[in-house]
Amino acid sequence: MSSTFKLNNTDSFGNGDAKSLCPNPVNGFSDSISLSEKAVQELLIQQSPMQATDDHLIEFSEALRTVAKALRGAAEGKALAQAEAAEWKRRYELERSKNVELQHKELSNGVCANESKNPRMEHIVKSPRLHAQENSSTNGMERICSHEVLQDGGFNSSNNKLKRKASFKLSWGCKGMANDQHKKEIVSFERGNISTAERSSKQISLTWESDPQTVLIITKPNSTSVRVLSVDMVRWLRAQKGLNIYVEPRVKAELLSESSSFNFVQTWEDDKEISLLHTKVDLLITLGGDGTVLWAASMFKGPVPPIVPFSMGSLGFMTPFHSEQYRECLEAILKGPISITLRHRLQCHIIRDKARHEYETEETMLVLNEVTIDRGISSYLTNLECYCDNSFVTCVQGDGLILSTTSGSTAYSLAAGGSMVHPQVPGILFTPICPHSLSFRPLILPEHVTVRVQVPFNSRSSAWVSFDGKDRKQLEAGDALVCSMAPWPVSTACQVESTNDFLRSIHDGLHWNLRKTQSADGPQDA
Repeated sequence: MSSTFKLNNTDSFGNGDAKSLCPNPVNGFSDSISLSEKAVQELLIQQSPMQATDDHLIEFSEALRTVAKALRGAAEGKALAQAEAAEWKRRYELERSKNVELQHKELSNGVCANESKNPRMEHIVKSPRLHAQENSSTNGMERICSHEVLQDGGFNSSNNKLKRKASFKLSWGCKGMANDQHKKEIVSFERGNISTAERSSKQISLTWESDPQTVLIITKPNSTSVRVLSVDMVRWLRAQKGLNIYVEPRVKAELLSESSSFNFVQTWEDDKEISLLHTKVDLLITLGGDGTVLWAASMFKGPVPPIVPFSMGSLGFMTPFHSEQYRECLEAILKGPISITLRHRLQCHIIRDKARHEYETEETMLVLNEVTIDRGISSYLTNLECYCDNSFVTCVQGDGLILSTTSGSTAYSLAAGGSMVHPQVPGILFTPICPHSLSFRPLILPEHVTVRVQVPFNSRSSAWVSFDGKDRKQLEAGDALVCSMAPWPVSTACQVESTNDFLRSIHDGLHWNLRKTQSADGPQDA
């Protein structure tokens, strides 16, 4: 997310700078906005020091400022709607002219007169071809167009006209960003009919096109058993597999304290070298629990190498492999193919409104489990305004809110009453923490939406936000947190396959639905 991104935190339109989006406002909006802003400025300038302390005047000035922002937002929204309508009309006319030209071209080549002799038309009838425009529009709209003539039953002998099904197209949004190409839906055609894609119903498999050369090993600190295993694993990977090995600076120091023969191990010195690790590392091995997997994923701000997580911690929802058989496991994984689970991540950033005029966007944070907004040490309930793609969702009054990935559905979200969701189901979990309402139930939102959580100006206290349980930051009145799905998922290797590993983890880790079997010698139906 660009650091220059702008977001209006006080109106529900969620648009940016009106001057950049709408250089020529219409219907008098510009005049009304300027008059409102001038009125606010004159009122603030004319206030004496005694008046500036008057709470009523302060509230009135805030109200005028809010009205000005609302008017500006209305002008922006109307201008954007008009521009979008004009763009869609232009694209529709262009697409229509292309289709007409294509049909005329086919008819002029004798398609209707020589259907049985034309192998191309026969191929179209048997298997209609699909045309996917990968880089089609400036607004990031991907589409599938059925430009070819779809025949439905040959000729009509009476009027010698070709029966065909209507040509159509399917378009879906990618939010207008070049790095959002992963957010595409896949559909298929069959004589002009639509069928759903098997998007998440099949197991994902990874096959090496070339042998892995470099591995990165991340270990849980302050663990004697992990330290012993890491020494043995590094020695085996180097001697038996001839791999290049990267470790953390702390681990390299531990290895060198064991023996100077570990000088072949590589590490890094600064954050710049960490940012380039994904270009060097083919495979990432973690020795620890789920927290070690979270830490390893947080090191990569972009693409993440496939992770092989070994269970040596207290939680094992994402660590299916056992350390006792690590050689057999790594032999199979390095040979391939392997089943993997694609775990989606959330990208989040905070927009500050310190001066209530100049907006500051902070560094983007990537989370694998959840981002949590809570009331901290305050005794007051949180007051959070929530928007989904600029549509108002609700106002959260309670202890806080959890925005979780499906991988994090078995973590804090589950403890707060959320559902357990298969990690390969794309979505964002919207789970309140102790809401002050009996009807406030958790939601599961689609992956393509953008969620904005804002602390209103009339909130009694500030809020606190944490990302995967760390990097805790304060949200003052007017600040907003924006979350959307990151384009770089985390792929973790499976012991069996994704669904089997998930079900085994909730059975073993949570003892899900375990109870004594009902006795068979009790009362029975006649």
